[in-house]
Amino acid sequence: MIFFSWVGVALVTVVPIINPVNTAVLLLSTSSHLSKQERNRQITSACIYMTAVLVTFLLLGHFVVLAFGISVPGIRIAGGMVIGFLGFQMLFLGVGQITGEGKLEAQQKLDISFSLLAMPSLSGLGAIVAVITMSSSINGLHGIDKLFSYTGVPLAIFITALVLWIVLRGAGTLRRFLGVNSINSLSRIMGFLLICIGNQIEINGVRDLALDVNFWRT
Repeated sequence: MIFFSWVGVALVTVVPIINPVNTAVLLLSTSSHLSKQERNRQITSACIYMTAVLVTFLLLGHFVVLAFGISVPGIRIAGGMVIGFLGFQMLFLGVGQITGEGKLEAQQKLDISFSLLAMPSLSGLGAIVAVITMSSSINGLHGIDKLFSYTGVPLAIFITALVLWIVLRGAGTLRRFLGVNSINSLSRIMGFLLICIGNQIEINGVRDLALDVNFWRT
């Protein structure tokens, strides 16, 4: 069923991009000045912000693409390249999404729920590009398939937010249980998955371009 298909596609794409394990480590390194109660409150807020940002880009992404005159194959190819690049960073460069200066600034802030956790960690460039790419693909569907798709992806985003909420609240236990080496290994595995996902999105874009009669006419 197309509903569950889009739920699965969105989960498989968005979860590795966000990388909950690394986000948990980032949270621990930037929230030592917060009480446990305040940290948990900000985790909840960050997950809500992330959901709102990604759902907004999902619903408005196609209109943004149309405003700039970008074709669906174009957004797929570009989106696949961005997602693949993020995967290469995670696989080979050890993944630091936040710079040292960014962490230092976060350690001095009382509220890191939006400007550090929600963006750019949870709903950063890669996640936004992914949902815009999905939005463009869904817009090509019609009738009940389109309705199921536009309900399946938000459900996947909500499930992702719930998983993140659980992982971030147990961040201390997770780091003690996994250790640094296991966390780095998981990050590299997620990076490899992102490379595969990005390549497949690019392949789909090239295929759509090859089948586009209007492209060959121009």
